[in-house]
Amino acid sequence: MGISAKICGLNDMASVSAAAKGGARFLGFVFYPPSPRAVTPEKASVLANEAPEGIYQVGVFVDPNDCLLNDVFTGIRLDFVQLHGSESPQRVAEIKAHTNASVIKAIKVVAPGDIKNAQTYRDVADWILFDAKAPKNLKGALPGGNALSFDWRMLAALEEPAFGLPWILSGGLDIDNLAEAVRISRTRAVDVSSGVETAPGNKSPELVSRFLTRCAAL
Repeated sequence: MGISAKICGLNDMASVSAAAKGGARFLGFVFYPPSPRAVTPEKASVLANEAPEGIYQVGVFVDPNDCLLNDVFTGIRLDFVQLHGSESPQRVAEIKAHTNASVIKAIKVVAPGDIKNAQTYRDVADWILFDAKAPKNLKGALPGGNALSFDWRMLAALEEPAFGLPWILSGGLDIDNLAEAVRISRTRAVDVSSGVETAPGNKSPELVSRFLTRCAAL
């Protein structure tokens, strides 16, 4: 059956091609300027247009305003908006209506109680993404893509971690720990960014291909 995979932070054609050929279900483009993986709406449009039909296009945002959303959606077809900030359920609903796209809401996890925050979004989100919460003392920490993981057993302890919504495991995944993460968390979908890079923002087509091959085998 295999594990569904989202390759996030794509910013070059070679990696988009590797993700598409490798069977990625989702392609993620980051619209958050402080991130080393950020792309402009214009560049994302060029990259996304090269991807074959049938692969979901995801725009990753952090507390976006309507102006940014309009700029992005003018030039690119996005199937999903991934929200990685402090967006309230009301704001999530507004963004969903404004863009007419499905929503992936990121929930940042360090303790079991954090997972319960997903319940707040079950009526407005379409998917939940569980990611590691960066410690406050981490220098240069980003809303996501920090190569940090959390204790996956916290998800396994819950029958419905996302309260009935489909969910994605993210945070510090790579080729070496993927199988263990899937086994422990029982996820059927994963998100990777830093785990297929040679440096922050530099995707490796080879690592992308190898990661997706491993996903297909699980």
